Amino acid sequence: MPENSVSKPRTKPPEERRDELMAAAERLFLEKGVEQTTIEEITTGAGVAKGTFYLHFSSKADVLQALRARFVQAVLDGIVAAVGGCREEDWRGKLAAWSTACATGYLDAAGLHHFAFVAAPPATREGLSRNILIDHLSELIADGAGENAWSADDPGFTAVFLFNALHGVVNQPGIAETTSARAELLRAIEAHFLRVLGLRSGID
Repeated sequence: MPENSVSKPRTKPPEERRDELMAAAERLFLEKGVEQTTIEEITTGAGVAKGTFYLHFSSKADVLQALRARFVQAVLDGIVAAVGGCREEDWRGKLAAWSTACATGYLDAAGLHHFAFVAAPPATREGLSRNILIDHLSELIADGAGENAWSADDPGFTAVFLFNALHGVVNQPGIAETTSARAELLRAIEAHFLRVLGLRSGID
């Protein structure tokens, strides 16, 4: 049988269609806002029929929730990679890497974070007290305490405290608008993370 006679799939995998719908929605939400964007505009932007939208999402709110989850997972992926690049015994380096990677993740996707969490906030604020980023930080703090790298009576409380401090700082309007301002901000955040765990920072 000739190679060119092999039939090609006529439809894309569901995961790819879902990603295309989310990409179109993100682009439109950033341009127009969530309320001003219609489902028809999302499907047109993704190049699919309107009915395809409802195979993957029930509403714009459903898409927004998916975008929130993807955003947080992307930040966590960056953190895991950064922390994983440190030596096993380098707890100070791991904590510094965590703070820098988390802050960078938020700064790099500031527009997405704004419309997904600020302009159209979730129904509850549970994410500021429990999410996969806080869970990862809490585990890191607990593990470091177990290795006597620092002292932390309540790793969960400390993780919530540090995450919310970072979250508040990076979401200030106009923060880190230049390369030098971003570098200074990241250094300051790292220093505060270290100090909370009783470690000297590089700017002491």
